[in-house]
Amino acid sequence: MIDFRKIELTDKEWIDTLLGYSDYRGAEYCFTNLFIWDGVYNSRIARYKDFLLLISGEGENTRYLYPAGRGDKKEAIERLKADAQKRDVKMVLIGLSPEAATELEHLYPGEFTIHPYRSSFDYIYEKEKLITLSGKKLQSKRNHINFFKSNYNWDFQEFTPENVEEIKDFNREWCREVDCSQSESLDLEICAVKKCLENYAHLGLTGGILRVDGKIVAYTVGEQINSDTFIVHIEKAFANVRGAYPVINNEFVKRMPAGIKYVNREDDAGDAGLRNAKESYNPLFMQEKHSAQIIDEQNFRR
Repeated sequence: MIDFRKIELTDKEWIDTLLGYSDYRGAEYCFTNLFIWDGVYNSRIARYKDFLLLISGEGENTRYLYPAGRGDKKEAIERLKADAQKRDVKMVLIGLSPEAATELEHLYPGEFTIHPYRSSFDYIYEKEKLITLSGKKLQSKRNHINFFKSNYNWDFQEFTPENVEEIKDFNREWCREVDCSQSESLDLEICAVKKCLENYAHLGLTGGILRVDGKIVAYTVGEQINSDTFIVHIEKAFANVRGAYPVINNEFVKRMPAGIKYVNREDDAGDAGLRNAKESYNPLFMQEKHSAQIIDEQNFRR
């Protein structure tokens, strides 16, 4: 059985290195997400040679992240298969891109059933399109931004560690407005956000803050996830401030590194409202995610 353990902040350096070898774009392949959501998903990690191994859940809900790193991928998967056998659980891999799904089928022809998992698809946007918001489909975004900039005394600033306590106050007010206590998913999200903020200075994140008359009305947090993509982990705004959401989005994207081509705004978790909001920005494509379940448990013994 693999000696999986809790993710610590001190693991960031080596995990970032191994994730860099694979250069995956999916939100699961980011240290920050693994770290801040570990309590929600009961995630634990291990290193096998130059591969990151991760397990989440327990019993019949056990899942393994498709290995990221470099070297013999089949050897790493065999380690996970052996671990599943010892735990007496079904071997299920998650987070597979279409390319990874093809790779798995090549390594294990006919041994896994592979299915797309729509609720975990990440929304990927063209960076320049989020800056210009050109085209008829994004006219409403431009209208909201124009209204905001014409009617409010506003300012955008970088989110630094010195702002964390003020952002926590914002989150408490935001939660009262949307009534986080009545939504299990929002309650879990706030736990992850809290962990992110508490470790903001050490996670290598960048962020932005939008103020009106000096008061925070929106903020956002993200980082570069691979060679060409920036991922947005958090974006919150007061809904009663017209234009706050599109302005914080637009101003933040304008300040992303020059080499960035795409922006990953993560998945919608199957939430209809969130899906509509993310689709309204006209994504360039969806970063598909697949799960793969072993068909014949006798494969464990090969």
